[in-house]
Amino acid sequence: MGSWTCPRQKVQSRLARDSLCLTQPPEPGLDFKALEASVPVRGEGVRRLQVAGSPGQEMQSTGNYLWHTDDLLGQGATASVYKARDKKSGELVAVKVFNTASYLRPREVQVREFEVLRKLSHQNIVKLFAVEETGPGRQKVLVMEYCSGGSLLSVLESPENAFGLPEAEFLVLLRCVVAGTNHLRENGVVHRDIKPGNIMRLVGEQGQSIYKLTDFGAARELDEDEKFVSVYGTEEYLHPDMYERAVLHKPQQKAFGVTVDLWSIGVTLYHAATGTLPFVPFGGPRRNKEIMYRIITEKPVGAIAGAQRRENGPLEWSHSLPITCQLSMGLQSQLVPILANILEVEEAKCWGFDQFFAETSNILQRVVVHVFSLSQFILHHVYVHAHNTIAIFLEAVYEQTNVAPQHQEYLFEGHFCVFDPSLSARHIGHTTARSPLTLFSTASDTPKGLTFRDPALDIPKFVPKVDPQADYSTAKGVLGASHQALRLARALLSGQELALRGLHWVMELLQATCRQTLEVIRIALLFLSSSLATERSSSMARMPEMPEIWELQRATELRSKLQTLATVLTKCSQDVAETQVSLSHLSLELAKTRDQVHEDRSTQQIQSCLDKMYLIYKQFKKSRMRPGLGYNEEQIHKLDKVNFSHLAKRLLQVFQEECVQKYQASLVAHCRWMRSFGGSSRTGRRGPRPHHPTRLLTPALLPKTWSRTCRSSARR
Repeated sequence: MGSWTCPRQKVQSRLARDSLCLTQPPEPGLDFKALEASVPVRGEGVRRLQVAGSPGQEMQSTGNYLWHTDDLLGQGATASVYKARDKKSGELVAVKVFNTASYLRPREVQVREFEVLRKLSHQNIVKLFAVEETGPGRQKVLVMEYCSGGSLLSVLESPENAFGLPEAEFLVLLRCVVAGTNHLRENGVVHRDIKPGNIMRLVGEQGQSIYKLTDFGAARELDEDEKFVSVYGTEEYLHPDMYERAVLHKPQQKAFGVTVDLWSIGVTLYHAATGTLPFVPFGGPRRNKEIMYRIITEKPVGAIAGAQRRENGPLEWSHSLPITCQLSMGLQSQLVPILANILEVEEAKCWGFDQFFAETSNILQRVVVHVFSLSQFILHHVYVHAHNTIAIFLEAVYEQTNVAPQHQEYLFEGHFCVFDPSLSARHIGHTTARSPLTLFSTASDTPKGLTFRDPALDIPKFVPKVDPQADYSTAKGVLGASHQALRLARALLSGQELALRGLHWVMELLQATCRQTLEVIRIALLFLSSSLATERSSSMARMPEMPEIWELQRATELRSKLQTLATVLTKCSQDVAETQVSLSHLSLELAKTRDQVHEDRSTQQIQSCLDKMYLIYKQFKKSRMRPGLGYNEEQIHKLDKVNFSHLAKRLLQVFQEECVQKYQASLVAHCRWMRSFGGSSRTGRRGPRPHHPTRLLTPALLPKTWSRTCRSSARR
């Protein structure tokens, strides 16, 4: 057999040579323009430059830029986009080269993209550097900013994002898309083809993502009250009115306004949040267009997704994001109403851009406060404005935890937090998922823990025969579910760590309270002992004077009360001492459990399986690009499928039999520990929050005898 070279390897080798050529000092007298001029132009295409030492390799170029034809970044009906370099600096750019079909369009349509891009200037819109010409036909070439992170679509197609973007990354995307579309509206431009493939990702100097709108081939200038009748866009992201005409080819005379971009934004945001399209007929949107049209036009008010799960089956609607979504419930509660109001068919009910910008800005201007609820065994993300009062924050916590404000107690890094409800939320301080506020309450429901979908339910099966393309797709799906298992395993382990740390802090505070109480009782007993001795001496001194009977009775009663109080305080001291012993035993149990959790290596085992699966996945990715597999390659492919399946099975086994079972055992123990602190009454009553900053340190969590005695002591 002859040796075969993967096209990707060819590209990488050419890029390496290209980079070397442009970064090393040029030879004396070497000039790109002079070199180009010496090479004859062939045909009607662009200029081609033969690279010395690289037989068969051709480059295309303009006056200032050059590129390899196989450095293709994207291709459409009228143009192709390549990765190119500046001839002088070697800087990477993207060039959009228009093909013959593009010149069949009307002149005003051809120049519209240039004019729109020249009008726009914003960090969330791909920059236009120059418009150059190439070849004898003087074809136009757009020279634009190169985004090394690929498109949002390529990001979402990565297995780790099979169930949507992480929350922090989604917020970055939302901020960029809102800012970019706001700039379009300020300049009276409608994009008409917003989708993940037309949102590019640039990695900033500090490693942060910057998303930029691109591909303005369908864009045009359009004021808020203007309409257009031409149809542009991509099927899955099209507004229903445009879908009817463009996809189903039904005659209708409707004109479209700027809000068509809002529908596309809604579908794009849902796709980014979940990893899937919101509207999916059985067989897919491209194969079942009539049902697709039914889904997007019959969608109930408030629904944000619809699907048909079986052939000729009913349409199922969803008013919330799926449980597999990585976004917190705190963010989901803010996002879902926005999606519901921009994914609205009727124009009269659909939001306009002003309201969309107002509501999304309302989300983006909020700060997140991480709160771990000991009573629920769950980490919450609470979104509030920094200028909101803490009272509003407490109400937001109530909405997520069902713990009323008057029952909320907070610890942070082992210290009790005293919040003045009238102060602004900026006084809360900075929190993270690893260092949240710990919410403690003795008036709460039984902890239920994290709710999740078993990743095993989302793992596809390999087909028996050797099919490189199908095997690659299946492996990709398995990796997506495996990444979800890893995320859940980490979340379950983190929940145990946060709960044990919070309980440890509560223990320390209770033990400190016990010590303080014992000291108070000791001083009280000394005082009583001294009082009894003084009373006895006074009685003996008055005896010769033969006091009245009522004075003797009063003295006797006082001594009896003092002795009774001393007895009660002694009993209370014993109870507190017993509580100390119980707390000590509980602390030892907590410490042992914390050590076990700290030594847990299940997430590392899952990561190890995932790393090995990725190596096979990469091989599958190469195999699918080959025209066919030889006998030996096919045997290797079969073995890889078997090994991949075994690794996936082992990964799920670790997740289900170790991560989940340990989490459930920890949850049972947590419920028992929480009950030992007292209070299991149901929370749900609203009322004024009393100003009692030390409730956690009061007798509420210690024996009732101590409680009654302390109150009795205070009265006497």
